[in-house]
Amino acid sequence: MKKLLFSALFLSLMVCAQSQSLTIGSDLPMGDVKMKDISGKEISIKDAIQQNGVLVMFSCNTCPYVVKNQQRTLDVAAYAKQNNIGIILLNSNEATRDSDDSYEDMKAYARNQRYNFYYTVDKDSKIANAFGATRTPELFLFDANGKLQYKGAIDDNPNDAGNVKRVHAREAISELVAGKSISVRESRSLGCSIKRN
Repeated sequence: MKKLLFSALFLSLMVCAQSQSLTIGSDLPMGDVKMKDISGKEISIKDAIQQNGVLVMFSCNTCPYVVKNQQRTLDVAAYAKQNNIGIILLNSNEATRDSDDSYEDMKAYARNQRYNFYYTVDKDSKIANAFGATRTPELFLFDANGKLQYKGAIDDNPNDAGNVKRVHAREAISELVAGKSISVRESRSLGCSIKRN
């Protein structure tokens, strides 16, 4: 009975830990952890940091929200690069690693989408757990000192690109680079749940 109670308590603590999202101003967690990139190289988030910071996005090959919003991902990645902010996408779907989120499928998807940035395997969803990331797509923007400045969605209307009023990620990047205070620091990401083991 004690074993059963301990197991239930441990499981509930793990779920809580996974859902505890980073707070604004937090330091970049697990920035040195190397992950396998689609290039075959081992890359860490710190390797992706540029002069003005890094944009970390939890993504995948299969979520309808990721697929539907792919052009927005490409646009925000290009804008980040223009502003000397690194970009790295992490696939944390460990439970589907033997199917549509396999490393080979990641390479094929990235090739089809013409990714020109890092797309890495978050093995055992370790980085997602450290971030408290729950969705794909979900963004975390860090400044050059590794402090979290924005988290959430790309824009204010993931369902309808034609009715976007504000591109949160783009505005946050512009304000960060200009040395201004970020006016919208958090938004609700809408998408598929990360498929942890």
